[in-house]
This record gives sequence, structure tokens and C-alpha cells, in this order.
Amino acid sequence: MKPRDLSRGKASPYERRIGLEKKNAVAVPPEVQHFHKTLQVITDNIRKVIVGHEKMIDEALTCLLCDGHGLIEGVPGLGKTLMVRTLAQSIGAKFSRIQFTPDLMPSDIVGTDVVIETESGGKKFDFRQGPIFGNIILADEINRATPKTQSALLQAMQEKSVTVGGRTYELAAPFFVLATQNPLEMEGTFPLPEAQLDRFFFKILLMSSNLKELVEIVDRTCSDSVISVSAVAQTEDILAMRRTVRRVPVASHVKEFAARIVLATHPESDSAAPLVKRYVRYGASPRGVQCIVLAAKARALKEGRFNVAFEDCREVARPALRHRIILNFEGEAEGIDRDAIISQILDSIPTTSAK
Repeated sequence: MKPRDLSRGKASPYERRIGLEKKNAVAVPPEVQHFHKTLQVITDNIRKVIVGHEKMIDEALTCLLCDGHGLIEGVPGLGKTLMVRTLAQSIGAKFSRIQFTPDLMPSDIVGTDVVIETESGGKKFDFRQGPIFGNIILADEINRATPKTQSALLQAMQEKSVTVGGRTYELAAPFFVLATQNPLEMEGTFPLPEAQLDRFFFKILLMSSNLKELVEIVDRTCSDSVISVSAVAQTEDILAMRRTVRRVPVASHVKEFAARIVLATHPESDSAAPLVKRYVRYGASPRGVQCIVLAAKARALKEGRFNVAFEDCREVARPALRHRIILNFEGEAEGIDRDAIISQILDSIPTTSAK
């Protein structure tokens, strides 16, 4: 059937209204459509292997797409290593796993110069790369290594390069570190200093599986069938998606809203919530607002939008700020939940500027 010509007035009122809506609709840029589709394909591929933990997968991917690094806190056996390996397989990236122990040295991470004999009989130094030379790095139980070893990894995270023997070696992009720490075993650990925690884009809390998920895990892993995944995207796609995140516009009132959230984490601020004034010693650094805005951009793209809304900032505030809020002695003694503090902040911050 030949479609009606809306321009000649032969369409019904309903058809004319729909035609007008299509005419006035804002076209979604192709890069947004590509971002949304690629992210969904990667997520679905990971979920072929990982049961549940949708929030962990979503927040880890957000870190990757915002060119940040993630810190996962959770007990052993919940699938952290498997998730990171599956993520690397899904984008065709090189995966490295570093098991942090008290006797681990910086050279065990970044690599070292070794003396080799040349064909002419002479000797020279040859650099042997460490496991840090990868795209997706799992730093397992990072708080078990000494501060000296921790700093070697954190420097690589910040500089995207390592220096050995006076020579600097660039790390291949994308470079993404997902560190883990066990919240239960504190004996023999070296907690990350606040300044080093601040370098992580998100702190991701990993909860235990529920009954349905546990049964599904048994079905997938306790039979003779093997679930494997292949690459559904490439590292070049991740780099392109990172550029797309940076190009998402943010309205001035939304940026101000994100900044007010961070200011409200400081107890000396006029906008500080009651829990902040009572239990917080230091609030979030400027990195906090940077993470909120970038993560909000990525969330908007995931939803198929090319603009950032207030709700995007609210959704990403907890993982972006929970490791950047330092409690005072009373807060530590009473075991105050930082997420509860952030929730009260979000409830108290208006979406309009105070006149």
C-alpha cells in the first residue's frame, strides 16, 4: 500500500500528529547509537558467563569507558577474576592477573632489566616486561602488598607508563586496572592510603548471590557443558567509545548540581548534611566531581541519550564518592555506612540553584 502524503493534508489527525512529532524529533547521533549497541553486546556477552552482579558489570564497564580504574570490595569466590577475564575476552584485549602478596616487589609488576649476552660475545641490558604490560589488569587483593609495591601499580595507573633503569615505557591503550580487596581479612594487610584510593574512579561493592543466582551458577558450572565467549568488540571500539563519552554535552545547571554534591561532603560546607557534619572528617576531592560528570555522561549514552540529566549524577554518586569520604573517629567507631551519608546528601541537594 502506498503511504499517505502527509504534506497534502490527506492524512488523519492522528497521522498528521505523528508526522509532526517525527519532524520535530531530535535525531540521535550515529555515534550514540553505536555506543549503545556496542555496550549492550559486550554486557550480554559477559552475562553469558557471569550470573547476576549486574551492578558490578555495569560499574566496571563505566570505569573502562571513562578511562578510569575500579576498586572492587567483596569476599572471595564471587566471580571477580572470571568477570575481568571475560571482559578482556569480549573486547579482544590482553588480560593480566597479578596476585598481590607481602613479598611482591615492584619489579615483579613493572618488569626489570636483565643482562644478556650478544652474538659478538658482549653483554647488554634487556628489558623484560612485567604483567603490567596488558590492557585489562586484575590486581587481586591489592591491600596485601607493601606500600612500596602498591605505589608502583598506582603510578602506572596515573601515568600510563613505567620507568625502569632511567627509561620510560608507555603502556598500551586501553589500559584498565581492576583491583580487589577482601573486607573480611584485615590481618597482614596494608590498607590503601586515602590519596591512593582517590585515584580509583569507582569503588564497587560486590554482594553475595541470591538463591536463584546460586542455582543458576550450579547449572552452569557443575555439568559437562563449557561456556566460552569470543570477542564481540575490539579495543579500538573502546577507544572510540571513550572519545564519545568526552563529547557528551553537560548543561551548566547539571554541572553545578554535581559540584554541589561534592561540596556537601565537606563538614565545613554550609550545605553539609547532618550526617556529614557529625561523622565526616574530610570530604571528596575535585576528582569526585570529575568522576560524577564523566560517569553521568557514560550513563546517558547507555540510555541512548546525548545529554546528561540530574538522575544520571544521582545514580553514579555512590560508587564515585564512597571511597573519597574520610570518616572521623566517631564515624569509624560507630561503623557509619558511607552510602547512607551519600544518600542523605542526595536527598538534601536541590536541583535548582539557590537564589
